[in-house]
Amino acid sequence: MKTDQQSSSTIWPDQIFRVLKDTGIRQVAYVPDAGHSKLINLCRADKSMRAVSLTTEEEGIAMLAGAWLGGERGVLLMQSSGVGNCINMLGMIQECRLPLLTLVTMRGQWGEFNPWQSPMGQGTPAALENAGVIVQPVDHADEIGETVAAAARLAFSSYRPVAVLISQRVIGFKNWSK
Repeated sequence: MKTDQQSSSTIWPDQIFRVLKDTGIRQVAYVPDAGHSKLINLCRADKSMRAVSLTTEEEGIAMLAGAWLGGERGVLLMQSSGVGNCINMLGMIQECRLPLLTLVTMRGQWGEFNPWQSPMGQGTPAALENAGVIVQPVDHADEIGETVAAAARLAFSSYRPVAVLISQRVIGFKNWSK
């Protein structure tokens, strides 16, 4: 029998990739992240998508604003520790009424080994909500496809920022003792 953690590592990135394709996502901005690694590789291998590795997360917001103004949809992939880097740029998204779809792999939650990840991991939902972002958490791998699809529809139909927070329970926790 597969655990949620085992199935999530093989299934949820594929589900998200299918949703991104179905939604017409052409631009993928990301900061390299182990939690998103399979999804990033799927996007990089797809000739219809442009996957761009960023230096810092807020660059992705600017990139995706430009993509939208140029007629393309995009997604920002990041870890919860990068959310704090985006707060000022989220003001631009709100003020200009631009859509933003971001998928955030959470740290500082279930099974976290690194105490430095806990403060931002615990503060991510409130930080995003306080910046005007609609937050949609996912705690089970089997909910990911429908949640990302609903978030994309909401973001691109209402011209609002929407963040899907993928819990550490879905991603699995890092085990550095092996």
